[in-house]
This record gives sequence, structure tokens and C-alpha cells, in this order.
Amino acid sequence: MPKSPYTFRGFRQFYLMKGMRSLALAAMAEPVESARSGDLPAFELLMRQYERLVLVTALRLTGNLSDAQDVSQEVFLKLYRNLGKLASDDAVASWLYRVTVNACHDLRRRRRPEEPIEQEGQLTSGATDPHQAVAESERSRALQLSLRMLSEKERAALVLRDLEGLSTEEVAHALGCTEATVRSQICKARVKVKSFVERYFGRRL
Repeated sequence: MPKSPYTFRGFRQFYLMKGMRSLALAAMAEPVESARSGDLPAFELLMRQYERLVLVTALRLTGNLSDAQDVSQEVFLKLYRNLGKLASDDAVASWLYRVTVNACHDLRRRRRPEEPIEQEGQLTSGATDPHQAVAESERSRALQLSLRMLSEKERAALVLRDLEGLSTEEVAHALGCTEATVRSQICKARVKVKSFVERYFGRRL
């Protein structure tokens, strides 16, 4: 069987939002401080700066845009209620990832069987070339299907580490587990995703 031209490394590079997380963190300090003081416009700015991060993470975990939007609303409502308890600006990002993952898990348990996949490309694709657009759509679908093959813990670890670009330490903190557990979950998840992707594209070659 011909070798698939699509590798897991290619998925990771394709889906990383360039500079999104670092730029968001750099811009957050002043709005976070003001929002903690009860400044509503500052909190709205905080939401705008983080809404894409939360929505894309939720979409990767749920595979459904409507569910991802519901999760995002729930997450920011909880952020508004708990912002004063967060000790630092960096804690906001970690808290958002953790609450987003938990909200997605809760939603998925209430929404079985799985809803039809809605692709992340709806949010991120800027391709104007029809062939490139088709390739992006295929990669997006293959990734979402492969993520469904994973357990909840494996999926969350892989999304945060390989797609959101968090360090192993940050993933462990967000998921409330040890770094060794994160490494084990990611290793298992990568093997499963690689196997699925090879089968998926092998049928199309």
C-alpha cells in the first residue's frame, strides 16, 4: 500500500494557531487586572482575546461547532464568577484549558451517541486554492475522526500538547495529573492517531 502523504507531524503543524497562545498571554495583563476589579468592558475585552482559544479547543474536543459554542459560553460564565480567585495572569490560561476540557467531557457524556463532525476548517481555513481547500478539509476530517478513536483522557492530553502547543508540565497542571501520566496518554494517543490516519488515507490512494 502506498505511503500516506499525510503524517501526524503534518497535522500538528497544520492545526497549530501560529502565535495565538503567546500573543494572547502577552496582551492579557492589563485587561485581567481591570476585570478582577469589576470592570465589565475589561472582561468583554478578556473574552474577545481568549474566545478563539477556548472555541477551537472545544471544537477539537467535541467535533461539533454548536456544542463548542455552548461550551465556550459556559466557560466564560464560570470565568466571570471565578476571575477574582485566580492568582496570576498565567493562571487564567491554565484555568481556561482545564475548565474547557471538563466542560467538554461533561457535554459528551450527555450527548451520546456522537454528533456528526463539523470541521475546524470552518474557523481556521483561509485557503483560496480549491485543491488546497479540499486537502485542508480532508486533513481536518481525518483528524477529527481519529480523535474520536481516543479515550477522553487521551484526547484531552493530545489536543492540549500537540495541537494547542502546551508543555507537558502545563498539560499535567490543566488536567490535574502527573507529567508521567500525560506522557503515557500522549504516546498511546499518537500511536492510535497514526494508525487511523494511515488507514484513512490508504483507502484514498
